[in-house]
Amino acid sequence: MTKSVMVRVMLVLAVIGLGDATYLTVVHYAHLTVVCAASGNPCETVQTSKYSNLAGVPVALLGAIGYVLIIATLLMREGEFSRLGTLALTILGFGFSAYLTWQETFTITGHPIYCEWCVGSAVILTILLVLSVIRYLRSPLSIGALPAPAAAVPARPANRARQPRQPRARR
Repeated sequence: MTKSVMVRVMLVLAVIGLGDATYLTVVHYAHLTVVCAASGNPCETVQTSKYSNLAGVPVALLGAIGYVLIIATLLMREGEFSRLGTLALTILGFGFSAYLTWQETFTITGHPIYCEWCVGSAVILTILLVLSVIRYLRSPLSIGALPAPAAAVPARPANRARQPRQPRARR
C-alpha cells in the first residue's frame, strides 16, 4: 500500500469514527435514546454508566476530539512530526478504548455488555493504530534509520601500518 493510499484509508476510517463519536455526543447532550440493534439496548446501559463520563466530560466527546486531532495530523504535510502525532494519538485512543471495552466486559451492570457504537470505534482505532505503526516505521527518518552524516571521514585501512613522520627540511 502506498503512502497516499494508506493516508486516504486512515482518513476515511477517522471520519467514520468521528461520525460515531459525534452521534454519541449528540445523543448524550440531547438526552435521546441511543439507537441499538441488540436486545435490551446495551448501548443505552453503557451510555448511562459511570464510565461514560471522565471528569464530567462525556467520553464520546473526548473520542470526537481525538478523531478530529487524528484527522488534523493526517492532513498535515507529510513529515516526522505528523507521523509521530498520528501514532501518539492512535496509541492514546486505542488504550482508552481498550480500557472502556474492559469496563463493558467486566464491570458495567449486566456484563458482559457491548455497545455496538463503542465496539465500532474500538475496531476503527485498532485498525488506525496498526496503520499508524506501519506508516511510522516506513518513514525514511524513523528510529534506527537515521541519515548518514554529510561529511563522513573515511577510516584508515586496517592493514596499513602508521608511518613515522619525516622531518621537514629547514629553509
